[in-house]
Amino acid sequence: MKDTFKVGDVVVLKSGGPAMTVQEVIDPFGVKHQSESFRCQWFSGKKLESGIFPLESLNPSEVMDK
Repeated sequence: MKDTFKVGDVVVLKSGGPAMTVQEVIDPFGVKHQSESFRCQWFSGKKLESGIFPLESLNPSEVMDK
């Protein structure tokens, strides 16, 4: 089984970009050929942004939890 993420994990897009925090795990409810997705949030300057990303597009961040 593939590695997955949990709420609070810090991730990055495989294509690059800012570190993001997993806000919600979205289960595909058994839909075939669809993987788990994650609602992530990050800051762009002072503005809080969010988006939904499939598991295959994310990597764990190098940022360490304190």
